[in-house]
Amino acid sequence: MARATGPGPTADPEPGGPPTGDHLAAYLRAQATEFLRALRSHREAGNGPAGAEGAADAGRALSRSARRISAALHTFRALLDPAWADAMRPELAWVSGTLALEHAQEAHLERLLLALHRLSGSTPAPVRAVVHAGAPAPVPERGSLTVGAAKAGALLERRLTLARTRAHSAALEALGSARFHAVADRVALLASEVPLAPAAPVTGLGPLAAAAEDRLAGAVAALPLVTAGAPYNAQALIHGLSPDPAPHPQDGPWHQVRLLLRLHRYAREIPHTAPTDPRLRPAAEALTRHRDAAEAAAEAAQAARTPRIAPATAYALGVLHADQRHEVEAARFTFQQTWQHAP
Repeated sequence: MARATGPGPTADPEPGGPPTGDHLAAYLRAQATEFLRALRSHREAGNGPAGAEGAADAGRALSRSARRISAALHTFRALLDPAWADAMRPELAWVSGTLALEHAQEAHLERLLLALHRLSGSTPAPVRAVVHAGAPAPVPERGSLTVGAAKAGALLERRLTLARTRAHSAALEALGSARFHAVADRVALLASEVPLAPAAPVTGLGPLAAAAEDRLAGAVAALPLVTAGAPYNAQALIHGLSPDPAPHPQDGPWHQVRLLLRLHRYAREIPHTAPTDPRLRPAAEALTRHRDAAEAAAEAAQAARTPRIAPATAYALGVLHADQRHEVEAARFTFQQTWQHAP
């Protein structure tokens, strides 16, 4: 396996000039160091609410650094030992996905309960702290809701609290597993020694970063941006009454653009791979809202399939589903408006 050459494990490349494999190695070492720092913080977090909150923050930091390492291995694979990169990427994706799931369930619950209040025309009561399997999470009270909306909220809270508890248990199990320890050991090696291809230290990153941008541009070109450019076009509501538990295949291309945009943004974090593009952050935020709303709508639809629920509860969940699909549409409109502005 070829190893990084040049100034050593802690030195950075000389400033100036186009970025090369040496810059990639420095970036990977920095992200590996962030991973190890977050892992240490997670292990040192104590018991009680403060410790649980610290562990949750550390888990999110672990997930972020794992995503960035994985993205760099994907975009710049040609400059790395390919067998090593191909073995590391799925393991990092497993770490990131496992640790992110608990936070996602918590965010879905908060989004759906706040939407119930908004749709009911009521002001959310002061939030209460719900402590279950981790850090306290503020959840709006249901006291000012109508009966149907309150029961819908209770059903969603039961379902998503259970899902969050399971995700928390899965994360703890993963962090204590031999599989995770093997990943952590390999990241620890990466913090000091990057397996670059032989010619990588003097090979420019520009063409590979440009290829990532081209893949993003191609995926964006395939989106129905003309339709998305008209607000309230109802495109996101098509198939809303389908019996299929996942009735929105049109979400897939948008989710793919979100992933490609993330790869493009992370590639640009390595110094001087491209000039500044002010569209990237708001576009990424719009696509994240798109994903969150789509997943929340799916959760509302799945809850509405619960056997023997009251008609008023089912009606409230149906309204909630439609509301979140409108949020999907609004996020598409925001992305279109952002992306159409030339950088």
